[in-house]
Amino acid sequence: MRIALCDDSIKEQKQFTEALHGWDPTRQPECFTNGAAILEAARRIPAFDIVFLDIYMPGENGMDIAQELRKISPETAIVFVTTSQEHAVDAFSLHALHYLVKPVTTKGITEAFRRLSQHQLRPRTMLTFISGRESYSIYLDEIGYVRSDRHAKEIVLTDGRALTIWTPLEELEAKLDNNFLRVNRSTIVNMNFIEQMGTDTCVLRDGTRMEFPRRERGRIRAAYDDHIFTRLSEQHNMDGGKKEADK
Repeated sequence: MRIALCDDSIKEQKQFTEALHGWDPTRQPECFTNGAAILEAARRIPAFDIVFLDIYMPGENGMDIAQELRKISPETAIVFVTTSQEHAVDAFSLHALHYLVKPVTTKGITEAFRRLSQHQLRPRTMLTFISGRESYSIYLDEIGYVRSDRHAKEIVLTDGRALTIWTPLEELEAKLDNNFLRVNRSTIVNMNFIEQMGTDTCVLRDGTRMEFPRRERGRIRAAYDDHIFTRLSEQHNMDGGKKEADK
């Protein structure tokens, strides 16, 4: 298992390692002090299983690093580590596995790996289609958005790749799950890929801006709010179940 920590403080790295060894003394994290270093290491195979990211670092934001990491290695679980909870909702929008407030403890790390184990056991829905002469199978959570350009449909993946297919948009939409939302006539977006939601537009994690039809703005915003509420509720229930189990 590849475990990584990105924290500019050597003292915090040592404390993290001690807490990790409290969970499993055989595990050794790969420690990095900046985003460029961890992103370079993330390109190596095998991918990181889990990355602990400090949100506040000099000249860098852990959220930005997480976005780049998602493009490189969508399967890597991300746990944010910080001194406050103000970015908790942003963490959910990036599909973070967990959110730890410093000082990191063995109890917190144990919970992170418990969630990782549960996450790895969850079935992932796969979509199979033909692009050109090639057959592709991709997980739905790897899709950032789908957009239609006349007869062609472009599937843009979270890692930046784009694949062209000729399946009707309505037929493709029927194969997607409830994480996807049609934001206009020609575009379906993975709501977990939305970086910022506005009244009449949304901005995706790759910087793409999507405009909403005037008559659909209320429906789109309500659907997104329901999605975020559901995720927060699931997180709350998970935390509550864990607390009951600890009693």
